[in-house]
Amino acid sequence: MSAPRKQQELEAIAQRYARRAETVAHDRYSLLRPEVWQMLQERQRALLRELARRPGRPEQWRLTEVGCGAGGNLLEMLRLGLVPEHLTGIELLPERHALARAVLPAPVQLSLGDASQAGVGEASQDLVLQSTVFSSILDDAVQQALAQAMWRWLRPGGAVLWYDFIVDNPRNRDVRGVPLARVRALFPEGRLRWQRLTLAPPLARLVCRAHPAAYTVFNSIPWLRTHVLAVIEKP
Repeated sequence: MSAPRKQQELEAIAQRYARRAETVAHDRYSLLRPEVWQMLQERQRALLRELARRPGRPEQWRLTEVGCGAGGNLLEMLRLGLVPEHLTGIELLPERHALARAVLPAPVQLSLGDASQAGVGEASQDLVLQSTVFSSILDDAVQQALAQAMWRWLRPGGAVLWYDFIVDNPRNRDVRGVPLARVRALFPEGRLRWQRLTLAPPLARLVCRAHPAAYTVFNSIPWLRTHVLAVIEKP
């Protein structure tokens, strides 16, 4: 893949996020909204169950997050028991990088720019986390380059922690679903374990206006769940 092509896609990603910020209501992702806290808690429970299966103790794990945003997931890892010196966050957007730096402890290493070029050591990480990053990358080659970098960073026995949606959003052309077949193609050597989560967000917003408990009712129907939490283990 040529450098100009990659740079073009990275700039396009920044533009997509800027458009999203302009068009989405400011409280769309507020934790005070019933659909948001239920989505978050569902994902947290599923991730904690997976992490409980991992060898070793949290304070021993080294973790890098691709697309760390404002630092929320890394804060969760700190609460879980990972130590700041073992955490790395990589963020493409300067404004989000600045927000993460403001809330995370100084020993957490934060990198700004193209994650596929980040200075993470080969076979140095126990876990590599991505949450709704790949669905924002519309260029297959850029997806592939990032997946290859993430795989290099993992030591044998480590795992990619993957959370993303698997279906397209017909109302948002700035994102695309990443089906399981694509996940397998991105990490062909990995051992994949996965589960469907998260009631389709537009539906979740709709039913929670009636009553917060409606989220659980509708989310009990598997085909209404639009996201996958996957653990991709490196042999």
